[in-house]
Amino acid sequence: MLAYIIRRLLMLPVVVFFATLLLFAVLQLLPPSVRVAAFVSENLNQIRFMDELIHAHGLDQPVWEQWYTWMGGLLTGNWGFSKSVSMSVTDALVGFLPATLEITAMSILPTVLGGLWLGVLSAKHQNRPVDQATRLTSIVGWSLPNFVLGLFLLMIFFGYLGWVSDGRLSVQGTLAVRGAGYVSYTGMYTVDSLINGRLDIFWDAFKHLILPAFTLAFVQWAIIVRVMRSSMLNTLREDYVTTARAKGLNESVVINKHAKRNAMIPVLTLTGLLIAGLINGVVVTEIIFNIKGIGYWFVRAATQLDIPAVLGFTLFNGLVIVVANLVVDVMYSIVDPRIRLD
Repeated sequence: MLAYIIRRLLMLPVVVFFATLLLFAVLQLLPPSVRVAAFVSENLNQIRFMDELIHAHGLDQPVWEQWYTWMGGLLTGNWGFSKSVSMSVTDALVGFLPATLEITAMSILPTVLGGLWLGVLSAKHQNRPVDQATRLTSIVGWSLPNFVLGLFLLMIFFGYLGWVSDGRLSVQGTLAVRGAGYVSYTGMYTVDSLINGRLDIFWDAFKHLILPAFTLAFVQWAIIVRVMRSSMLNTLREDYVTTARAKGLNESVVINKHAKRNAMIPVLTLTGLLIAGLINGVVVTEIIFNIKGIGYWFVRAATQLDIPAVLGFTLFNGLVIVVANLVVDVMYSIVDPRIRLD
């Protein structure tokens, strides 16, 4: 397995290379006067010298020279300037990423573990009330758009009950993290508050994460439930499961040791796509709950034709998908030892 992981890690630069090549090809569809915006800072006076800027950054050179210059910038961390937030793309990624990581981290565990558990439970009790309720809930989750669910939750828990507010912290929590004595290590309030020994800030940040994390996870959770239930039902009809039951094994042993692990293989295949779905779902969720993460930044960039920011988000998203697929492939061999990663 170690050799396989090393080979896949060595393949990452190749995949990223072709992804950047595709992005560069699409970028060539834009005129140089638009692409030069990647090098223009917030000083709008630079626009007066458009021709000089185009020449200075080689945008009037042959395509292969432009690609060489562009790749050199990517490798050295120069991803351009994001005019929508008045900072470099790399600084924006570092600054907005912690908020997005908090939401996705809180969404992944309930999505995967909850989906697997309910899928198995539904299959075990096929056509019984618990199965009917689970199927109905998963159908609702599959049919309900993220933004509709998020607005409903805001209206109930923020507008009507007043339990939480939008954003990442309350007013008091925001003042606390900006005060003296509080040190930001990761940018994630739930982590930094524990490091600083501030349980009040941790609870404040955790409460503000519940609604957006639930909104982000609900649709993905519904997909896992449906796939896991279907896979589990097929597995329970296999001969080896019938043989295990005939031997007098406890039903929990039959389910967990013999059936569940085999039924999880289709779900693992889906997991890589679900992680990508979480990243894409962040875009809508962060706007609804006013959370200034990568999704929030991407929407601002897209509406202001901030091309470097859009490209930066696209590259980041592609890298996440590639790494997620690697993790899924490794998980195959852990769940089913019969699968060899040669």
